[in-house]
Amino acid sequence: MMENHTRALTTVVSYPERGQGGNNRYRGNCSPKLIEDLIAHFKPQEICDYMCGSNTTGDVARTMGIVSHTYDLHSGFDLLHSEIPERPEYIFWHPPYWDIIRYSDVMYRASEVQQRYGYDPRLFDLSRIPTWDGFVQAMNYCMMKQFCALERGGRMAVLVGDIKKKGKLFSMLFELAKPGVVENVIIKAQHNCVSDRRTYGGRFIPIVHEYVLLLRKETPLVIPFLMTYRVNSDIRDMPGATWRDIIADILEDCNGRAPLEEIYRRVEGHKRAQSQQWWKEKVRQTLQINPRTFEKADRGIWCLVKHA
Repeated sequence: MMENHTRALTTVVSYPERGQGGNNRYRGNCSPKLIEDLIAHFKPQEICDYMCGSNTTGDVARTMGIVSHTYDLHSGFDLLHSEIPERPEYIFWHPPYWDIIRYSDVMYRASEVQQRYGYDPRLFDLSRIPTWDGFVQAMNYCMMKQFCALERGGRMAVLVGDIKKKGKLFSMLFELAKPGVVENVIIKAQHNCVSDRRTYGGRFIPIVHEYVLLLRKETPLVIPFLMTYRVNSDIRDMPGATWRDIIADILEDCNGRAPLEEIYRRVEGHKRAQSQQWWKEKVRQTLQINPRTFEKADRGIWCLVKHA
């Protein structure tokens, strides 16, 4: 029997007080109150967690009077290779945020896991994958594996975050595979983080939120999904770029200054030139009608206008 619960779930949630469940010394685990709100809102009969960490999900389920099935790499279950034993109705998944917090041999001893279960958890730990691309590949494999195991009408709640390194944002939400029906994205405020005690300089914007992605498996066998992939596209071949954009980028690539013939050379052979018969005339016209962007430095030499 599910315990009475009065707190409403909204698209923005904040839990300054952590609540009861799990181990607050197990770094990176989430507030039990989030799982309480998810259970109270969706009212599943049981909940599964295949990276349960300190077992916050199991503790909350027990308190709220529903069945839980919880597993982790530290206790004999490797999501990358182990078979999911249930046909879940509801899955809560909180993967590691890449290498921000390492788990095997930090939060628990790898030697003890190897002695007890026969494998080295460091080999299968998502938080030990050295590259972002490798992490995303493993994350999305785990995502699809869990979603495929869901029963028809089943749901997943996935808690993910953003990572900032050397001025670059690595967003788990953007690169996470999104199978089935995306029902909601919840913004969850972060509290009591190690980064809260740091002072940042320059233009760094501290990350103070996470995301909860809510997905539903509406149909069996044929599952729609969204997948993000990264490509390098040449602006000279992109339909949205104007002639001004293209020529300005060419001049920037030439340190702000180039002969007209060099501009021709860098345009020729690309889609923009191929789609227009009089493309050289268009290049000259673009240079002449955009005095705020281009100026003639010398005969046959063009440069970018420097703004104060």
